[in-house]
Amino acid sequence: MELIQALDFLKLSEVSGGWVDAVWDFEFTETEPLDAAIVIKNGSKDFKMLYRHLLPYMMDTEVSTVGTDGTSQSVWTVFGDNGVSVKSLVAVLSYFVLGGKSKTASVEQRISALQASSLYVLLLGIPGSVVNKVFHQILFDTCLNTVSNCWPQSLVKKRKKDSLKSSQADGKRSKPHRKDKDNDEMEVDEDEEQEEEVHLSPQDLLKIREGVVLLVKSLLRLLLKFPLKDEPQSADNCVQMFAKLTNFEPVIGELTFGAGQDIDDMRTMPELAYYGLWLLCSSNHGDEKVSLRRVFHRVLYVILMMSKGESGKPSLMMPTQAVLAARVQAIGFVSHVVDELKEPALPFLRILLQHICFRMVDKTDYRTHGAQAVAKLLTKMPCADYMSFIKWLFDYSRQSKVAYRMFALDVAMALLEQPEREANENVDPELVSFLPHRFLVHNMVFGRRSDASPTVRGHALTCLSQCLELPSMNATRSVKELFSTTSAQTVLEVDGSDGTLNSQTTQKTFKTLPFKTIEITNNDNASFESKDTMALLKRRVSDPKTNVRKCALQAMMGLLKHNVIMLSEENLAVLSERTRDPALSVKKKALQCLMDLLAVHPENSLVQKAWLRGVVPAVVDVESSVQEKALECLEQTILSQVKSHGSYSYKDAQQTLTWDLLGLLCDLCQDLGRYFSRAFTVWSKQNKFTAAFINDLISHTEAEHAAGAWLLLSKVASSCPRLDYGKILDAWDDLVRSKNVTVTTSCHILCVIGDIGEHLNEDTKSRIVEDIITWLKSFDMPLEVISASVETLCRLGKAEAVSDTQTFLNQHCGELVSVCEAYLSGVILNEKGAQNFNEDLVVKHLYTLGVASLHCPSKVGKRIVLLVQSVLTSSVEQQSEGSEELAGSQPLSQFKASSMPSSVRAHAVITLGKLCLQHEELTRKYLPAFARELELCSELAVRSNVVVVMCDLCVRYTNMVDRYVPNVSACLRDKEPLIRKQTLTMLTNLLQEEFVKWKGSLFFRFIAVLVDSDPTIASLCEYCLVHLLLKKNPVMFSQHLIECIFHFNSYEKHKTYNKFPQTASEKAKFSLKGAQNKERRFRIYRFLLEHFTDAQRFNITIKISQNILACFVDGELPLDGDGAAVLAETFGILSLKEIKLSALSGAAGAGGDEPQEDEQMAMAKAVMQVAQKKVVSQVQKKVFIESMIPIIINLKSMLEQKRSPVLKDLMGYLQLTMQDYRSEVKEFFAADEQLAVELEYNLKMYEEKEKEQEMKAHCSLGEDAASGGTPILGSPAAAHRFLQTGFATPQPVVPSHRVLLTPRLAQSDRRQPPQQRSGPHRSWVKATSDRNVTPLDGSVKLKGGVCDRAISTPQGNINEVTFGEGVSAIFSDRRTGSTTGAEGRVLQLMSPDQQTPVPRQWNVQSPLNQKRTRQIQQ
Repeated sequence: MELIQALDFLKLSEVSGGWVDAVWDFEFTETEPLDAAIVIKNGSKDFKMLYRHLLPYMMDTEVSTVGTDGTSQSVWTVFGDNGVSVKSLVAVLSYFVLGGKSKTASVEQRISALQASSLYVLLLGIPGSVVNKVFHQILFDTCLNTVSNCWPQSLVKKRKKDSLKSSQADGKRSKPHRKDKDNDEMEVDEDEEQEEEVHLSPQDLLKIREGVVLLVKSLLRLLLKFPLKDEPQSADNCVQMFAKLTNFEPVIGELTFGAGQDIDDMRTMPELAYYGLWLLCSSNHGDEKVSLRRVFHRVLYVILMMSKGESGKPSLMMPTQAVLAARVQAIGFVSHVVDELKEPALPFLRILLQHICFRMVDKTDYRTHGAQAVAKLLTKMPCADYMSFIKWLFDYSRQSKVAYRMFALDVAMALLEQPEREANENVDPELVSFLPHRFLVHNMVFGRRSDASPTVRGHALTCLSQCLELPSMNATRSVKELFSTTSAQTVLEVDGSDGTLNSQTTQKTFKTLPFKTIEITNNDNASFESKDTMALLKRRVSDPKTNVRKCALQAMMGLLKHNVIMLSEENLAVLSERTRDPALSVKKKALQCLMDLLAVHPENSLVQKAWLRGVVPAVVDVESSVQEKALECLEQTILSQVKSHGSYSYKDAQQTLTWDLLGLLCDLCQDLGRYFSRAFTVWSKQNKFTAAFINDLISHTEAEHAAGAWLLLSKVASSCPRLDYGKILDAWDDLVRSKNVTVTTSCHILCVIGDIGEHLNEDTKSRIVEDIITWLKSFDMPLEVISASVETLCRLGKAEAVSDTQTFLNQHCGELVSVCEAYLSGVILNEKGAQNFNEDLVVKHLYTLGVASLHCPSKVGKRIVLLVQSVLTSSVEQQSEGSEELAGSQPLSQFKASSMPSSVRAHAVITLGKLCLQHEELTRKYLPAFARELELCSELAVRSNVVVVMCDLCVRYTNMVDRYVPNVSACLRDKEPLIRKQTLTMLTNLLQEEFVKWKGSLFFRFIAVLVDSDPTIASLCEYCLVHLLLKKNPVMFSQHLIECIFHFNSYEKHKTYNKFPQTASEKAKFSLKGAQNKERRFRIYRFLLEHFTDAQRFNITIKISQNILACFVDGELPLDGDGAAVLAETFGILSLKEIKLSALSGAAGAGGDEPQEDEQMAMAKAVMQVAQKKVVSQVQKKVFIESMIPIIINLKSMLEQKRSPVLKDLMGYLQLTMQDYRSEVKEFFAADEQLAVELEYNLKMYEEKEKEQEMKAHCSLGEDAASGGTPILGSPAAAHRFLQTGFATPQPVVPSHRVLLTPRLAQSDRRQPPQQRSGPHRSWVKATSDRNVTPLDGSVKLKGGVCDRAISTPQGNINEVTFGEGVSAIFSDRRTGSTTGAEGRVLQLMSPDQQTPVPRQWNVQSPLNQKRTRQIQQ
């Protein structure tokens, strides 16, 4: 027979029975080597031949062959008739199977192992295999593992390493993957075994693949005939093997899933694998539910793009094209199963979706693909199940883990891309609200806008902007509803600082999280509140976190782009202001948003203005990359769009936009001229201005866009020597003759004339100079044109010799000075001059005099100075108190009071300042006059110009003006915001350039602007201090903090601090003394401490103890009212969280919600932080013991003796400080045992209050808990009994206070007899005797100083009786004296079987009444 002949190559007859029995005894885990004579050579063909002869026996159900006698014979009969031992056959096949298990196995061994496994599986499929005991679970599982053993793993390892490298190098600024409990298990494991694998050629791999295909097809045929319902472990191994084969190789085209497929027609491995998984879903291989759970659990990792090895720890796979295709196929397979099985598969589909959500890693690519998978699979759910899952997803979106909240946002966005479902008739009414897209937008996307994690906040805002780009109109409409002013929208918001839910499920790992339904419990109370969404979005634009600000800008731009919110100046200013953000990425994002918005709304003038306000100033940004981005935007929008006038068309939106922007620069945005000029300076070095560009500009000078053309020409003329001078001179002639040219255009034409002056001949220059002089003498030009004209005049007179240039200036500018002098003399000195007084002409003459005098100082006489001085003479003759020194040197007192208008006097200040710049003696003479004007003048324009003049003079004459800096800094408290802001800006510039030093009271006046009534000025002050001045002087804040305490409290009794001279008016201006200003003072202290380094915080604590606390202990500072205020404020500062070292408080390692470094970096950083914290803690502890504690003990003793209220602040500071040294209180205060005991008690009560608050937050006590009416429990024991009985006297909510000891209580405690002070009740009496302290059990209600005690006896059995502090306010007879004898000291309990009598009326006095009774008796 051919079958028996095919078996000959195995040489079963030569195999000893002992060897076979040993193999079976070892249960196929290991085999002894066969004899050398039995070694099979070239077995591949023989295995195939044997397989071919055995296959018909498996395909036929009953009969395989016909015997000689004509009867049908099974293969087992054939084996028996020919003496073939099935036991030996299985043993020899197992020998080959185990031979391919090693990594160093040869190609022949691997192929033989696969073919032997196929033969064994084939034997299992032949009817009668069970009777012949062919099936062995271990051998069967080993055959299944042959695929992974024989296929080379080097390719898989390389894929894993590439995946890890790719995830770490994803983007330039991408953050590494976060390391936590779940993700620890998904880290790629390093193989401990370093065995070298055999090198396999492509031909070898192809042969191995053929063996794998043969084995898989054999297994599929087996599953069709051989049920595995009694072998669940084997079924699970089959599922595991098929799941691995799903991404074995890529598939061309789409896979088709179905039960009627022919196994022989299947060619690709994934096709075979999914068919096997489909077969394993049937009830033939076990309970259908168990089978579905098993299959879906394995498909889960394919969808998550993970590979789950034998260790049980899934590892991420690189998202290559093949892996992504396998993911798509897995989603299609799940969809097919749900379509075929309908209802039975729906619960497991829900479980699958839940596990996708809970096992998703926090990587952008994986989250995106995972969200798409969830959305696609949700389409297979009926409407009711869909709504139920959305409800679950909403709870999932509020979990405490950041990765979950991030993924929930991605899923919501994927669902919004799908068409909105319509509710059926039979759906649950409570779930209907979860169906529309409106819920996803309002509650899941916008609901995360205030998330505790910056990453989630930013992602929510990004998703909000992406909603507007979706094709779904429902999503867009939902976003518009959020920002609609007509509809009152309410968004479901979770009450709490972080807006998250805590679930025990989130702490599960992959090993402990079974593939079952994940239930999420919601213990937080949800409240519906209507939020001002626009205001909140603007706050997000100013969020402390950079990423949130970027995302908020993107959201803001999207809302403006789609007209969801108004294109108002206020909203657009948010974008333009962010171009000056401290963060580089935010600046670039703001520039990009402005560009995108301008592209959508090029015709909107407000958008154009906002674009200019944001882009143009960025040209001078400190970051070169921002400068380049701004220059790129300007070049793209303006420079490259200039075409000749002949080719201009108003239909061309880009050209129209360019000239509109230039028109704004000439009109509403003239203040941006300096920044715009800087751009042209950079472009000129890059040779951007070609001859064609210049000619195109000149062609527009006589057209409707002449203003913009002259603006550009004024910027490029200096760097382009070859111009069409004829057209420019024609334009000049038109300017001289015409009266219709605007001021801005006139200035630009004058600038161009000055630039080309050196290229003009002398006759032309003389003609232009004569025109300018004539023009200036007419005094009918605006002030801006006068300044430009004088500047052009000077440039035209420039010669090679300096003396020639000065002669020209003396001639022409001196002529202007003479004309101005004559006019002002006629107006001021002539008695009839007032009759012909023209305010506008006087201003122009003063302005021209000031501008011209700068170029010809020799032509300025004493008469001119006196004329200007007479204009400035104040009409206020009164002298302010404390200004005797100024009055003695006041040169203006010889003149009579002036009645000049405010504008004239303001310009006179500027003119006099310009005269002083050229003459040092004038500066020395008139500085007192300027200082007097600052103090006495009531005119805004005059005071403003005086500040400008004095600051300019400070640059020229630094030492001379230095004594008047206090007069200038006093303007920081001016009643006008404009002057305060201008003074702040100019002083910052002087401090940066070191023309002014931090001397006297300047720092304290500057820092006081932080609490200015105008928020914009306070914000500007913060920017100047942190980003400009602190960088120049990093120790500036730490040097002045202690003196700030004395200065802002107006305390002058210290021998060192706060000793600089100040007038009474200046003290009154900058005083922050008093309780009403306490919050403002502490705002300044917090600001200073926030910008301290740890070293500065450490040193300032020591300095405070030495320079303030020690002074009170030594008696250098009296403990009077002012001293007590300073001391109390000092303890308040020491108690601030900002003064704690960041290494100890965790500020340096904050951001636990954020993605951290990779595993090695995170571990190294954690070790360094722990070591650093330990060292710093020990140093701080030593300093605290040596420096602070002796002073604190002495100070406490002194405060107790004087019964000072500051003792409460001292105890509060100690209580806060000793929380870090909870177990060392007695060691620290060994010198004062009483203080140690009090601190121990206070800390204990504080901890109980914390536990109580936590219990109230997490325990639900019926309606009282829901309504916030939970009574305050005295202690954990009392709280426990309260929860057990569930019944107590209703009491009003009493606010919890920190329990502190006061000197009065300490003294009264010392006066008590020892027997009264002993026992646990002593602390309670001290606590309740203070009127500001609430009894711990919350059962005493104070009314008019009388305590009414209501007693409630719990019904039922008494489970526990506890005696101790904080349990009850009813004391024994030894304390109250209300009962005597043994009866009062015995607690009588009633049998639980007896009926509860009416509660007894207790006659008990409260502790307060006891105290009053004792006082009356005394």
